[in-house]
Amino acid sequence: MTVLTLNGNGLTIEKMKTFLKDDHSTVEISEEAYQNVRASRKTVERIIEDEKTIYGITTGFGLFCDVRVSKDKTTDLQVNLIRSHACGMGNSFAEKTVLAMMVLRLNTLLKGYSGVTVELVDQLKAFINQRIIPEVPEQGSLGASGDLAPLSHLALALIGEGEAFYQGTLRPSSEILAETGLTPLTLQAKEGLALINGTQPMTAQGLINYIEAEKIMDDSLWISALTLQALNGITDAFNEKVHQSRGYKEQTDVASRMRDLLEGSHLTTRQGEMRVQDGYSLRCIPQVHGASLQTLAYVKEKIEIEMNAANDNPLIFGEEEVISGGNFHGQPIAIAMDLLKIGVSEIANISERRIERLVNPALNGDLPAFLSPEEGLQSGAMILQYAAASLVSENKTLAHPASVDSIPSSANQEDHVSMGTIGARHARDIIDNVRNVIAIELFIALTAVEIKGHDKLSPKTREKFDEYRSHAAFINQDRNFSKDIKVLSEELKKIKGVAEYV
Repeated sequence: MTVLTLNGNGLTIEKMKTFLKDDHSTVEISEEAYQNVRASRKTVERIIEDEKTIYGITTGFGLFCDVRVSKDKTTDLQVNLIRSHACGMGNSFAEKTVLAMMVLRLNTLLKGYSGVTVELVDQLKAFINQRIIPEVPEQGSLGASGDLAPLSHLALALIGEGEAFYQGTLRPSSEILAETGLTPLTLQAKEGLALINGTQPMTAQGLINYIEAEKIMDDSLWISALTLQALNGITDAFNEKVHQSRGYKEQTDVASRMRDLLEGSHLTTRQGEMRVQDGYSLRCIPQVHGASLQTLAYVKEKIEIEMNAANDNPLIFGEEEVISGGNFHGQPIAIAMDLLKIGVSEIANISERRIERLVNPALNGDLPAFLSPEEGLQSGAMILQYAAASLVSENKTLAHPASVDSIPSSANQEDHVSMGTIGARHARDIIDNVRNVIAIELFIALTAVEIKGHDKLSPKTREKFDEYRSHAAFINQDRNFSKDIKVLSEELKKIKGVAEYV
């Protein structure tokens, strides 16, 4: 069983990947983190006792930041905040995504800058460990002032309101708390604000996007190696000298991976044997896939910073200093998600062009037109290329950057927002589309290399052929190909045999 110890620092994507893949994983809180929580809480209690004017503790929120709230109303202020801000809409975030949200929010609170109580962090810990997953609608966040609407739905469950998933069933959280022996949390001063002032929904979705995009990048290479062999592609384009001469590490790494995947193949050719050069979708695999890998490196850096960031407001430093700032603004993650959208979309773009080469009789060498078993009578893979083209086109609309949009809110007090959660959601949708596109390429390539002679494949791609051929049969007659694509896409979503995150 995986135990993830949280202290507000040192959380990585790899640690979260391990945690999320283990259904029995738990979190623990370090003693140092508990000390930080207690210390910052004492500062909040002094502020209340001394009746100081501090945003969100003894004042209202947003435009109401100048409205003083009396000492005896500070707890009512927090509950009202959560209830009024829980106005999310649309589908719910996946349970794994919400689980990640709770872990990331807990990690932030443990840094000791938020002024929450030990009771609050222990409630979050209990929800995580018992897999009580609040229902969190996807839509309704501007991605600044925190992901207010979605995090308010998360907070509702902690206080025994709203609904949550437990053991696969959506139920009122009050029932689940009673069943599990937990007491609804009574929010203290600042705690409602501390729960919802943050970027955890966009960051959690971004984390899972990264994990799945990383897998897609890897799969796209061995699938493209299958296609290249089906088309008797030229290996000279992957020569190490070519890529070192340009200087991009990721491009050089992709070329090295392609050489490794293709070693020992009896289907590849050298320049001049059949033709002098391949089309770009084959010849430029290192350049295009390598550039997309560069976006992953950027996204990883930003996600891991945000996973360990203090991103609520105000922040408490030491015994006296309480500072209002804007760490809740999601612009760093918004830009990262928009960049990820572009990088992953390009994997589908170039894959669809390889699909066209596999099925087009003017481009696929001696393969049958559309890999049809009976040309004219049977369409074969003709419409599979249409389907891939449709997904690629849809991605172009989804890839429009969310981060360049902004709509003022709270009577212009909050006059610039990130739309980062929209960007993260669209990145997730693009990733799903890309996986389906490369599944189509894989499906067609499996039949194409079988026509050419799968016994001539390189040893490493032959292993992949044998693994995935068991999930999708040869195209020997027209049939409902959507079933094959669905099965292959689901198989591609698995990491070391464990289906991921949706």
